Amino acid sequence: MTSTDASADDTLDLHLPDEFVALFGKDGNAAGTGRSRPGDDLLDRVADWGPAVTLAGVFRLVPVDAERDVPLIGRWMNDPAVAAFWGLTGPQSVTEDHVRAQLTGDGRSVPCMGVLEGVPMSYWEIYRADLDPLARYCPLRPHDTGIHVLIGDAADRGQGLGTTLVRAVTDLVFAGRPACTRVLAEPDVRNTPSVAAFLGAGFRCVAEVSLPAKRAALMVRERSSHEVP
Repeated sequence: MTSTDASADDTLDLHLPDEFVALFGKDGNAAGTGRSRPGDDLLDRVADWGPAVTLAGVFRLVPVDAERDVPLIGRWMNDPAVAAFWGLTGPQSVTEDHVRAQLTGDGRSVPCMGVLEGVPMSYWEIYRADLDPLARYCPLRPHDTGIHVLIGDAADRGQGLGTTLVRAVTDLVFAGRPACTRVLAEPDVRNTPSVAAFLGAGFRCVAEVSLPAKRAALMVRERSSHEVP
């Protein structure tokens, strides 16, 4: 499975309302700045969500360290199957700029390595969909949480692993974010393996949405009654 990247040309450019920043500042961040302290984010501390036990093994989301992880992510981005949907081919600096834009932002998008049985094998972006440019194109609820994902190596694709991991990450979102009632994804409609992986993980395709860089399938999984915190 390859990426479900939102719009590579139109991300992370919304400004938080002043009252939201002020409120968030009371919860332990730099009040009035909109900038998270190290380890904080607008996603209830992804780093603290813990592991998920899956049929494929123990899986963790580990927030990206640019120096450590960008070389590997950049290699994945230059795989033609990934590049067709992420559009981040080129020198390592292209990937680094994409990642650092999130790391130096206000915490609304957290880039993560997907580590399976101790091995980094996928790249994820967990983001506040309601604070993302996606909100310009479809109605969203407060705390809707989005997922972008790529499976790094071709050998790990096409075996159902994407479905397994998407399900696990979605479960982690619901467990780690009590205010979140929906997890979203917006893969390119042409990315049939990605769409199939989300469908297999319990998502529904509720609409097709024209975004600046693609025609997206809007995939939604609602929090179920047994996932209510």
